[in-house]
Amino acid sequence: MAEQTHRTFEDLVAEGAAVPTEGWDFSWFAGRATEARPSWGYARAAGGRLSGATAALDIQTGGGEVFDFALGRVAPDRLRTLAATEGWPPNVTRASALLSARGVVVVASPEDAPLPFADETFDLVLSRHPVRAHWSEIARVLRPGGTYFAQHVGPASVFELVEFFLGPQPEAVRGVRHPDGERAAAEAAGLEVVDLRAERLRMEFHDIAAVVHFLRKVVWLVPGFTVEEYEPQLRALHRRIETEGPFVAHSSRHLFDARKTVRRT
Repeated sequence: MAEQTHRTFEDLVAEGAAVPTEGWDFSWFAGRATEARPSWGYARAAGGRLSGATAALDIQTGGGEVFDFALGRVAPDRLRTLAATEGWPPNVTRASALLSARGVVVVASPEDAPLPFADETFDLVLSRHPVRAHWSEIARVLRPGGTYFAQHVGPASVFELVEFFLGPQPEAVRGVRHPDGERAAAEAAGLEVVDLRAERLRMEFHDIAAVVHFLRKVVWLVPGFTVEEYEPQLRALHRRIETEGPFVAHSSRHLFDARKTVRRT
């Protein structure tokens, strides 16, 4: 980082604006931004769940990186049916290329659309950071006794950064994605929540290039973000980082472990 401290605002912003945003590979941020990871280790835990499944679906897989990692921890002949959905065309292409060797069928499906699978197709549904969990659809495609295992983004995640750009947000906005509300919605869809854990995790942004790339990649934080639109805030944040050190924010994550209720005859 030492050699980057003398780079100009314009150079850093141009770099952050040029980095490709496809997929969920965050390796570019190494040395420029950090985020503590939840204690439960979602990707490894998902691999453990896959080892006990025969038919699995990964919803909103992004570039397929997390699903690929989890599948790498499972005996290749264990799973007979593997599928993933993704709504953003560049990610569909990326995920298809990555996951095809694992035998995964990647289906292009908008985030708000019904899942393109028959009822009770899967005994395991996974998702890491879905935009929104469609509980009725998740319950529909799960077999009785099947599991939804997922890591969700929680309420007011990275809001120190959001509010730097957008100003104070109302409580109704800050409370979106609250785990209590998601638990109620899951139960209303016929899922039994076996475990639900939540953590807030420290993040640090070490230069303005990292901020620009992050806001381009995680598009729902500051909707419609562009460098031109938010140049005054970017300049102010650049000066703050240079003067005070890394900008600190906190992400919010929760782990869902839910089971579809078995019908009683």
